[in-house]
Amino acid sequence: MFGANLIYGLNYVIAKDIMPDFLQPRVIILLRVVGASIIFWLVSSFLRKEKIDKKDIPRLMLCALFGIAINQIMFFEGLNLSTPINASIIMVGTPILVLVLSHFLINDKISFQKIVGIAFGASGAGYLILYQGSISFSSSTFVGNLFILINAASYATFLVIVKPLMKKYSALTIMKWVFLFGTICVIPFSARLTMEADFAAIPFNIWLSITYVIVFTTVLAYFLNNFSLKTVSPTVNSAYIYLQPVLASLVALSVHKDQLTWTKIVAAILIFLGVYFASLKKAPIKV
Repeated sequence: MFGANLIYGLNYVIAKDIMPDFLQPRVIILLRVVGASIIFWLVSSFLRKEKIDKKDIPRLMLCALFGIAINQIMFFEGLNLSTPINASIIMVGTPILVLVLSHFLINDKISFQKIVGIAFGASGAGYLILYQGSISFSSSTFVGNLFILINAASYATFLVIVKPLMKKYSALTIMKWVFLFGTICVIPFSARLTMEADFAAIPFNIWLSITYVIVFTTVLAYFLNNFSLKTVSPTVNSAYIYLQPVLASLVALSVHKDQLTWTKIVAAILIFLGVYFASLKKAPIKV
């Protein structure tokens, strides 16, 4: 989980110049899902094959719908109509949604430690994000904010419904099918823009960034996140999302693109406390 969110943190710095200067968001989405699908299927061809029960195919398709298609399209389209601050604040609610959905959909116990952890993490992430600017819920950003909220709910749903599959199959088997179905879902929304894109005008350094987005941010991060669900609950997994703004700040500091402030230090302490409490394994207290 830490590795996946470190990759996402690096992504803020590495991939920031790709869109929209060289490629539209939906083009990147299609490149991500197609590239990831090819890699997952290629790697799986060298390993022992797992047969998927027919009864699990509908759940895999739902995972693709919520975890790939709706999740990515709503986020990028929402960000285009909203603001980065709005999007970040709304995404802070993802672990809360996961906590609630896990309880009702897969009977995951709500423990006091998880509630405390999410509260610490949300406050730390919110504090850090709001320090960068003010949140706005004006009519001009309403549709974008709604899309981001749908994205957060969609990803939360994905984390919950994929958990039972992780008990039956390897992470690689699940990912190859999820991304195959995800590609089918995304193509109708991205094909035209992809055919119109000027790939010849993209410089080498941007191609390196695109490669990072496909290989690391998509393939490796998705694989690590889902592999972690074999041993942790969706709620604990989602709590690590709060590390992303801290890790992004650390990466920016390391390349001299940001400055260390007391705001970042306080936020980091709250977030690490949140992840610690969310990860504690003690007797659950039903609420």
